[in-house]
Amino acid sequence: MIRFKFNLAAICIILVLSAGAQKSRQSMGQLVDENLHFAAEQYKMLMKDLAADVMPRSYDDDAKKLVTSNTKWWCSGFYPGTLWLLYKETKDKALKTEAEKRLQILEVEKLNTGTHDLGFMMFCSFGNAYDVTHNEHYKDVIFTSAGSLSTRFRPSISSIQSWNKSDKFNCPVIIDNMMNLELLEWVATNGGDQKYAHIAADHANTTIKNHYRADHSSYHVVDYNTETGQIIKKVTHQGYADESAWARGQAWGLYGFTVMYNARRTRVSG
Repeated sequence: MIRFKFNLAAICIILVLSAGAQKSRQSMGQLVDENLHFAAEQYKMLMKDLAADVMPRSYDDDAKKLVTSNTKWWCSGFYPGTLWLLYKETKDKALKTEAEKRLQILEVEKLNTGTHDLGFMMFCSFGNAYDVTHNEHYKDVIFTSAGSLSTRFRPSISSIQSWNKSDKFNCPVIIDNMMNLELLEWVATNGGDQKYAHIAADHANTTIKNHYRADHSSYHVVDYNTETGQIIKKVTHQGYADESAWARGQAWGLYGFTVMYNARRTRVSG
């Protein structure tokens, strides 16, 4: 009798917990759905105040004014990319129409060989667009963008040069660049030239060798001599100090190396 009561009590507890977990899942699903639709409405409000030839950048509270950018800004792909993600979930055609318009003004950057940020700019935007629509034109844009990015690869240092030469740097490579390797890996995996995968791997290997300290925190900038391949200096451009850890840079590296690991594993197993 005691065992029966114990088992019955256990069953009741399990049923209560299961019901609570089910309710929690439903509540979380409802919360996610509500926030997605709220985000969609916010973007539709933003669309009304945005000129046709620019991208949103931020909002000036003091001036009560929307701050915009041209398509050369490194975050220019975020707005259309987010529109595609929201459209994928909501199927709101107004978001799709706006995303298509913004891709039209952004496409010119596929030929931009003056920046390492084409992964941010073109894969966040055209990559999401292709994922949703499978439009071959979007795929062509991604392939062209990979070609442009690859022109910044410097064989003497086995890395993609980030910023152009200046009074401050000779050939700077920043940890942020790990985020742009996903573009190269995707092209190599989806019918493109395998040289892009080799460039991505070389850059990642050089980064893990030269950007990280013994405690696994990373430098922001490593400046190279492209003639000798030697490191000139290791510094920060945006962090607190040259020898401090920079939170955003740590995140860039964590994401980038995770992408590279998954890409390598997929290629080997495939």
